[in-house]
Amino acid sequence: MILDKVNSPKDVKALSISEMNSLANEMRELIIKKVNTIGGHMGPNLGIVETTIAMHYVFNSPVDKFIFDVSHQCYPHKILTGRKEGFTNPDNYLKYTGYTAPEESEHDLFKTGHTSTSVSLALGVAKARDLKGEKGNVIALIGDGSLSGGEALEGLDNAATLDSNFIVIVNDNDMSIAENHGGLYGNLKELRKTNGQSEHNFFKTLGFDYYYEKEGNNIEKLIQAFEKVKDTNHPVVLHIHTQKGHGLKVAEENKEAFHWVLPGVLDKKDDASASIVEDYNSITKDFISKKSQEDKTVITVNAATPGVFGFTKDYRESLGNQYTDVGIAEEHAVAYCSGLAKSGAKPIFCVMSSFIQRTYDQMSQDMALNNSPLTMLVYWGGLSGADATHLCSFDIPLISNIPNIVYLSPATKEEYLAMLEYSLNQTEHPVKLTIQ
Repeated sequence: MILDKVNSPKDVKALSISEMNSLANEMRELIIKKVNTIGGHMGPNLGIVETTIAMHYVFNSPVDKFIFDVSHQCYPHKILTGRKEGFTNPDNYLKYTGYTAPEESEHDLFKTGHTSTSVSLALGVAKARDLKGEKGNVIALIGDGSLSGGEALEGLDNAATLDSNFIVIVNDNDMSIAENHGGLYGNLKELRKTNGQSEHNFFKTLGFDYYYEKEGNNIEKLIQAFEKVKDTNHPVVLHIHTQKGHGLKVAEENKEAFHWVLPGVLDKKDDASASIVEDYNSITKDFISKKSQEDKTVITVNAATPGVFGFTKDYRESLGNQYTDVGIAEEHAVAYCSGLAKSGAKPIFCVMSSFIQRTYDQMSQDMALNNSPLTMLVYWGGLSGADATHLCSFDIPLISNIPNIVYLSPATKEEYLAMLEYSLNQTEHPVKLTIQ
């Protein structure tokens, strides 16, 4: 195996293109086996294997800084930076976290797990480099789905004015967790269609130099692209088109389902006779469907995590214009729901506990201060054994300190349905329900 002689990024630099292609296949097999055994992010990691190999071939980590957005696509990076035993040896599958972690390696600068942060973090790193008179490339790797987040847009706006080395790699696989939503994605589609040559270019409008690589899973092409932008003296966007789930047919065909998977997903067989178990997801979906049919002012809002609530593609489509996915934009979602509620609509905002902390100010100012009567369903709240980046224990202390919010937590199905009815029909306060 080629991987036997790769223990650090410097070993990647000694490989031929043919060897790197073989290495990519070996790494992909390891990722598939590990994720199928213990669960984790499948599609994002399979799609970024070649990119990671090419990055470590061209750049010089840790002198050159890699900042991963979300970092749920860091498994290949961990394999190449001294942590491959966490993938080759099943006994070590739980040794390393699923996200970048500075305590594990000098090649990880930040502990991250939430989206849209890489550009801002990387810009700070680049500015500190300049203030200290140091050299080196600073590279922010961000997916197209993360670009809908407000911090990503704020970071790009600021970064474009930096008068020194700054590289943004946009990993465009035409997907967030589910499909992308928002006007920006029309421009990304146009750029892909024109091989990056469209005169309408979001990144150039901000002030970035821009390059496009359509073969984002081709190591040789990626090396050439990275060499073009290496050691640049100004902000550059390198837009690469990759395939989510690359190399695993079922993940290529079912990108949403294979974003993150439970253990044994590849071992399961379809069982049409399997019984359907009622849970809070099914209760919620039935309630929303019924109310949406009865009242055209009822609207369900989600921020790019429909799978958390069991909102399948068919279910989302069944709601028609009474469903809005705002993208990775919880701040906008709360303000949007506040506007809906103040104007007579009945919004139901479904959000995962770990992500509600991003919208504290909007909950306080746009929602609670105005007593906008929206319904907020916060899922997975409570103590858990999740990675430090995805703890779901902060929503209660955050939200309970904001005046005007009615805070409820059902213990039974009957309580839950009664609380939903109350929340949807009252017009005095925002209501938050914790669904554990």
